[in-house]
Amino acid sequence: MNPIVVAALVIGGTGLVCGALLAVAAKIFFVREDPRIEAIAGALPGVNCGACGFGGCADYAKAIVVDGAAVNLCKPGGADVCAKVADLMGVTADAVQREVAIVLCQGDDATARRKFLYNGVADCTSAALVAEGDKACPFGCLGLGTCARACPVGAIEVKEHLAVVHPELCIGCGQCVAACPRKLIKLVPESRFIHVLCRSRDKGPVVKKYCRVGCIGCTLCFKQVKEEGSIKMEGPLAVVDYGVALENRDVIEKCPQKTIVERSGKKPESGSV
Repeated sequence: MNPIVVAALVIGGTGLVCGALLAVAAKIFFVREDPRIEAIAGALPGVNCGACGFGGCADYAKAIVVDGAAVNLCKPGGADVCAKVADLMGVTADAVQREVAIVLCQGDDATARRKFLYNGVADCTSAALVAEGDKACPFGCLGLGTCARACPVGAIEVKEHLAVVHPELCIGCGQCVAACPRKLIKLVPESRFIHVLCRSRDKGPVVKKYCRVGCIGCTLCFKQVKEEGSIKMEGPLAVVDYGVALENRDVIEKCPQKTIVERSGKKPESGSV
């Protein structure tokens, strides 16, 4: 018999035998997946942002069913998804309050002084390595959009070299927080609407030289709400304690630099303009 034909028959026969063995093994060792995993994965938003602490929605769904992970970890899904997942698991759970990102800086081209014209890689981390960035403020937003590119839903845009978050689009995944080399972005409860938009640790006279809206540490806002504890002083910087409700709008009027602003994090109600 032709050796080529023999070789073909041997190889083909071996393949058939191996295929049959694999099919039998698949039947014997088949593990049926809990149908709740697929149902929960379908209920999740499918953003795969990792805010829940798992690799993606599918991994989170499996962790809920197999490992007993909490059902309220999906930030993008909010209360609606939490309720659906809890119902599928036959449990009750309180939805985690929605959080939105906010950039703690107002240093755009009109308010922040520049040291030089940066013409390198359009990346904030890279720009920060060049003489600590082109902005005179060593703490301010570099405005090259690293956070915007990290956002999976396009909730951040850059205006005049300043990153701006659109809270109605934000899903609170925290990708932008991790991406910002200057740690200027913070996730805050959507119910908080008064913010100190500055992170400078320099003293007032220095801040005034490089930013028109930077915190100068005058403590007027702190004194206004001292008993409430909603604003604390970290050296020369006023910082909002988002764990305490701050509703005293007088702090906005008291601020001589207009560093404190009112900015809602809630999504507009359906039908509102």
